[in-house]
Amino acid sequence: MNPLLARLQPYPFERLRQLFAGVTPPPGLRPISLGIGEPKHPTPPFIQAALAGDLREGLAGYPPTAGTPALRAAFTGWLQRRYGLALDAATQVLPVNGSREALFAFAQTVVDPTRPGATVVCPNPFYQIYEGAALLAGAEPYYAPSDPQRNFAVDWDSVPEAVWARTQLLYVCSPGNPTGAVMPLDEWRKLFELSDRHGFVIASDECYSEIYFGDIPPLGGLEAAAQLGRGDLRNIVAFTSLSKRSNVPGMRSGFVAGDAALIQQYLLYRTYHGSAMSPVVQTASIAAWNDEAHVRANRALYREKFAAVTPLLSEVMDVRLPDASFYLWAGVPLRPGEAAEGSDARFARELLAQYNVTVLPGSYLAREAAGLNPGQGRVRMALVAETAECVEAAQRIVQFIQSRPQTA
Repeated sequence: MNPLLARLQPYPFERLRQLFAGVTPPPGLRPISLGIGEPKHPTPPFIQAALAGDLREGLAGYPPTAGTPALRAAFTGWLQRRYGLALDAATQVLPVNGSREALFAFAQTVVDPTRPGATVVCPNPFYQIYEGAALLAGAEPYYAPSDPQRNFAVDWDSVPEAVWARTQLLYVCSPGNPTGAVMPLDEWRKLFELSDRHGFVIASDECYSEIYFGDIPPLGGLEAAAQLGRGDLRNIVAFTSLSKRSNVPGMRSGFVAGDAALIQQYLLYRTYHGSAMSPVVQTASIAAWNDEAHVRANRALYREKFAAVTPLLSEVMDVRLPDASFYLWAGVPLRPGEAAEGSDARFARELLAQYNVTVLPGSYLAREAAGLNPGQGRVRMALVAETAECVEAAQRIVQFIQSRPQTA
């Protein structure tokens, strides 16, 4: 077996399953899960119709890994409308089977494990795929600290120059998972300067870009590059997906875009990897990328539920409306004498046992660095269900906190 497999840590939801072992929730309360970031809004009917169309002829041959010209044109058309970017559909975009597999596979393309000290930098807290991708590519992950005073935005200045010097790949996530923080232009400028100095590639995970609460949509990595005069998009590739934007996580459909030289090598890897998108999914994806009305409606649903839930929880927890995404990153109130270490896991287990609501301990989404796990004492809540169910979950959490014993 590949010995690097032994370095993988249990996935957060496996740890959650172990944490909940032996817990019997009260039978009178229906279960409500805020644990998994899986969209629950209905899939738009026009996408369902596209999936159900007569596509039998398309199933008679192998689909091209690069996707059809029509699919790639749908990608570049959306990038033009959303970010004002004019990308080459033939060389700067590729379809992927969801951003998760693409983010993992990209490290296998970029990282050269024969170079001493090969390093992949990622945020902390973070999406665990970044860590697994780094380890199985033969690199060492470096967990960049976050700043609680800035909504847990990454503190890039705290990363030592010696780490940047051996970095080959940097994962960024904006809007962030689990915090919802959006990177401003000055932060992108800093990362591009570091990339130019040290030669590393930036993988920009942007799968939450279409769920936001203000009037201005989140800045994208390619958009930032263009604004800063980097028209060639050198050393950056952005990853996006239909799962959250269009409520189709089961389609496993997204695309990557950016530096043509990197896309060329990534296409070579994907050709051998056998990761071509089904023609049925390609047809439905074209329909989804070419429509914005359903995205606006979806965003309105999230705005409605966050407006209803956030004020309720802010009365009893350290929580606020995020910049974007569908997560609340909430601080757990400590009881007198309660240790901060393990408080998020205790909170999640007791909440399930007493009120049948599932949340994800924040420490499961981070790694200890410099003696501190930045997710400690926080929980992530995915507001993916319908508004009434999310409000009911929030009300139960308020009741749970108000009824907790005052001693640990």
